[in-house]
Amino acid sequence: MKANATGVPLVFVHGMRVSGAMWQPVIDTLGTRHPTAAPDLPGHGSRRGEPFTLPGAVAVVTDAIDALGGRALVVGLSLGGFVAVATAGSHPDRVLGLVAMGCTATPRGLLGAVYRGAARAGARYPQGAARLSAFGFRRALPEPQARAMVSGGLTCETMPDIVRAVSAMDPLAALAAYPGPVWLVNGERDHFRRDERRFLRACHDGRLIVRPGCGHISSLADTEAVARQVQDAAAVVSAARTGGTSVPTHRPATPEEAR
Repeated sequence: MKANATGVPLVFVHGMRVSGAMWQPVIDTLGTRHPTAAPDLPGHGSRRGEPFTLPGAVAVVTDAIDALGGRALVVGLSLGGFVAVATAGSHPDRVLGLVAMGCTATPRGLLGAVYRGAARAGARYPQGAARLSAFGFRRALPEPQARAMVSGGLTCETMPDIVRAVSAMDPLAALAAYPGPVWLVNGERDHFRRDERRFLRACHDGRLIVRPGCGHISSLADTEAVARQVQDAAAVVSAARTGGTSVPTHRPATPEEAR
């Protein structure tokens, strides 16, 4: 946790089976301006062995926010995006803004069946699943980012609990309960963008950004681009806090964003 800075506090929320260390390349790129935290969710990293529940995950995020002063811009990818959405919906007073990446679909129907099957296999063969995950990260990401994904350890045994928890949540209701600014960020090739327009409509103050050529994990490949997105969101939040003008609600996507 880095708290000796003056910019908008940032809390980063990691994806399934990895840890908060996945965000270190982005945090390093952002530099020292912002107080930052990237906590490990239950069942991951330093919390390996703890049961994963959505309320428990939200509590970890709110504790990190409180440690940075009580309000923060929350950034999450995949599972971290769902947890960030749940945090914003249940604790809107703590969330200055929300950057939700790769989480505009829920694992139901065919997608849900695929993920439940993968989660069961991961829990049954955690070492093999971890090796397969590490291989996938190396294929999708440059070496520094791939190394960050695995540096906190890979935890596959908790995957069924995560899929059940995410399947049971109502992210649209959580977004509707949050009045602050939301950035929905998806890779063009991300299978979790299928409901992005429904998610956008649920937001009171939402923007949709689609990153050309990116997939679910490969969106982290360009660390500079991710850092710029976070900095842009932080600038909007900062302007709103000081009486400046925010981005209009439901701003239409630019041609680059809508591709």
